[in-house]
Amino acid sequence: MIDDELWSAIGDPTRRRMLDLLLVSGGGTATSLSDQLPVTRQAVAKHLGVLDRAGLVHSTPSGRERRYTVDEDRLAHAINQLTDVTSAWDRRLQRIARIAEAIEKHERKLP
Repeated sequence: MIDDELWSAIGDPTRRRMLDLLLVSGGGTATSLSDQLPVTRQAVAKHLGVLDRAGLVHSTPSGRERRYTVDEDRLAHAINQLTDVTSAWDRRLQRIARIAEAIEKHERKLP
């Protein structure tokens, strides 16, 4: 089953970039992320809230801020879902190709 909240969170390019930055650095704060992105710290904080609600990041207190890290198990879950969807679409496309080939073969036999 597809997790819509998860994919909604991942669907945003800024949030995907934030996940990349957090993975590379091992974690970060809204301030450290905003220094690397073309958005304000407040926008970064809102994006982190979406990622947190989707379970993609966890936060711990770090001074006056919160430090965010990626939940690698949740990210692996997303990758597994994507693999499942890809496989399902590959099977559908193969069926469509077989049907199209059968129609073409049938039409070639007609006078």
